[in-house]
Amino acid sequence: MKKPALQRSRLWAQIGFFVLFTLTPIFDLLRYDLTEKHAYFLTYQWHIGIDDLIAGRVDATTAAVNLILYLFLPLLGAGALVIGVAWKWGRLYCGWLCPHFSVVETINQLMLIATGKHSVWDKKQTPPWEPDGTPAKRDKRYWLIVAPAAVAFAFAWAVVGLTYLMPPMQVYHGLFTGTLFRGEVIFLSAATAVLTFEFLFARHLFCRYACAVGIFQSFAWIGNKKAMVVGFERERLTDCANCLNGNGSACDAVCPMRLKPRNVKRWMFACTQCGQCISACGTVNRSNPNGQLLHWVINDEARRNEARFSALSNTDEDAGGKL
Repeated sequence: MKKPALQRSRLWAQIGFFVLFTLTPIFDLLRYDLTEKHAYFLTYQWHIGIDDLIAGRVDATTAAVNLILYLFLPLLGAGALVIGVAWKWGRLYCGWLCPHFSVVETINQLMLIATGKHSVWDKKQTPPWEPDGTPAKRDKRYWLIVAPAAVAFAFAWAVVGLTYLMPPMQVYHGLFTGTLFRGEVIFLSAATAVLTFEFLFARHLFCRYACAVGIFQSFAWIGNKKAMVVGFERERLTDCANCLNGNGSACDAVCPMRLKPRNVKRWMFACTQCGQCISACGTVNRSNPNGQLLHWVINDEARRNEARFSALSNTDEDAGGKL
């Protein structure tokens, strides 16, 4: 199935950020060097003054000012930027940029072909149809790709992670010539093992419950009633009845976080705003004169949509069911 334009744009954004994530330490754009005991930022050495304080070259007041200017303010500024974006638009960083989430989606797709499920923990297989009506590819032989892919991604992450802490050229030279230091070998081995397990068995759990960046974005987003959210035209619920030839809902089937996109916002706490549910709904309803049922809504429209949706959902719960 050809990717919708929205998902092609998101894919390029993910690829671009993954490349940036890999190249950043190589060009000293942002990293901390354990051998030199200082950071680099945009190729410049970034000192916070602790060494100068210990050596007696500056007094305590100057050291405190340096800590504020060169450590706390930059961290607060970066955090404010991420939280500010999340407050208005949700977890855009997660869905559109995060290198970990791009790995999550890639392994999801491979595992989906191998097992019919995005995760080994899913209780049911997804419908055997793509949103455009074509049969979904299923082939158990893809397990021969799933596990090696997880190991490869884990090793790549471990190597890149090490270059944020050690001189990058030293790491890559040691890797290609087999002359890595003992500590580097231990780090790469341990990180690869842990990440392989996480990519295979706990990648969604990490995104939902363990990633501090994601959790803080979710808290900011959930606290803003006018933040961008996936809106659902619930009054057209009957149009969902034959979605995917009556074999389930396309929006549920494609969500990489294994959420139910038609639910109220409080049940979508971990939504990454990847828009896959919206793209799937648009593909399924491409011939529907009324258009698709899922859209991004923001500001007053988001607040009204959520209030109306919450009222209808509460009525459904009182009646003993929900979407």
